[in-house]
Amino acid sequence: MRSLTERDIRDSFVNCSRGEAERLATPRPLDELPWDDLDFLGWRDPGAPDRGYLVTEREGGLVGVCLRLPSSRRGLLHRSLCSLCLTTHPGSGVSLMTARKAGTAGREGNSVGIYICADLSCSLYVRGKKSLESGSRFEETLTTEQQIARTVGNLSAFLAKLHD
Repeated sequence: MRSLTERDIRDSFVNCSRGEAERLATPRPLDELPWDDLDFLGWRDPGAPDRGYLVTEREGGLVGVCLRLPSSRRGLLHRSLCSLCLTTHPGSGVSLMTARKAGTAGREGNSVGIYICADLSCSLYVRGKKSLESGSRFEETLTTEQQIARTVGNLSAFLAKLHD
């Protein structure tokens, strides 16, 4: 992924108002992020632990998505496998996150959900750049490049649901 500016990030969001995008907390410091190892920029808002954000390049442009964690912890403990990168985390290392759909459907309250690494570090887990506190990655016959392609494909499928 190419290096992004704060303006790039704020302008990319498809499922929130411009005002919401202006108020959200961006990750700091942007210039120290491992951009070459990221398929998407994902972060949690330290001031609002029920929120996460994801920005990726898609079809020649940037797509940013605001994510919410359910108010009930019930949805957090039933899965331990991330739907994007297939990393397993025991306990609450995988969270159900929902994203309001883009456009009219989102304004009507429609959303889609995905079980994803709670710290949104899928790209780093796939590449072996971030270690798990506990849990593991499956031993696979796929190359790292194939695992990255699968993760990107899973993310693309999730993002496509936002525009259905």
